[in-house]
Amino acid sequence: MSRHELPMPADQGCCTPMVTESLTETAAVDLARGFKALGDPVRLRLLSLIAARAGGEVCVCDLTDAFTLTGPTISHHLKVLREAGLVDYQRRGTWVYYWVVPARLAALSKLLDPSAVTARTAA
Repeated sequence: MSRHELPMPADQGCCTPMVTESLTETAAVDLARGFKALGDPVRLRLLSLIAARAGGEVCVCDLTDAFTLTGPTISHHLKVLREAGLVDYQRRGTWVYYWVVPARLAALSKLLDPSAVTARTAA
């Protein structure tokens, strides 16, 4: 078994901090999709606007008003966030409502958890 094929602990899945155990190739590809989606300032801001909304969801009509971009451009960026699993949505009549997928954000943040680095260097 190569080091690229090492199994991940069953209780931690793809979210193990990098400093305690290396990622599998599949997990790295999956997480990279999320980081790549967040690598664009418009998408990062969209995610922030969605996450900050009281009630946990926001209408696309409120998102488009926050930018000087066209509706189709905003839709493209929201599609990238959806395909990365960072947001989910529901159509209600003519409007679409978006919310953050907490588990997906947790996986990204846990991978970069600085407390694991601190604990390892203190030992």
